[in-house]
Amino acid sequence: MAIVTDKGEILPEDYTLLMAVKFSLGKKAGLVVTNLSTTQALDDVAAEFNCAVKRTKIGDVHVSRCMKEEKAVIGGEGNGGVIIPEVHYARDGIAAIALLLDYLTDTNEPVSELANKLPHYYMVKKKQAFAGQDFSLIKNKLEEQFKPESLDFLDGVKITLEDGWIHIRPSGTEPVIRIITEAKTK
Repeated sequence: MAIVTDKGEILPEDYTLLMAVKFSLGKKAGLVVTNLSTTQALDDVAAEFNCAVKRTKIGDVHVSRCMKEEKAVIGGEGNGGVIIPEVHYARDGIAAIALLLDYLTDTNEPVSELANKLPHYYMVKKKQAFAGQDFSLIKNKLEEQFKPESLDFLDGVKITLEDGWIHIRPSGTEPVIRIITEAKTK
């Protein structure tokens, strides 16, 4: 789900989850669950409320399962999907819209102002043809080049750097490899 501001600007897809989490944690603190490729800004928003973020493999089924197991108060993925356990453990655009309308009513601020108050990172998403190749070769090469503490192998390879991160993973739906990077600056 994407949000359009009062100024006609289409917000990045992850802002839907960021706004939903900010409003929800303001009402009820607790764990937030998302996937490895969701923006670091989510961790920043959760930290404002002294709340933790737990990351899972890509896919709302993984996020939902973890939310249920960990009793998370909200979760979702950076692609705009929001999961509100008080409603049910599935992405629900209507429930997300209702939550965001409640947020707008509570704050009495336009969407553009709420968006400006969110932490901002620069994210780039690319995909590369990758049919029938062995991902472990890429994984092994990355293990040689980066410190072990900076690597996460939960879903492909996520490399945490001093000023950002890179997530490389084979797609579960196409014969491609997905490369997602994020940093505070371009």
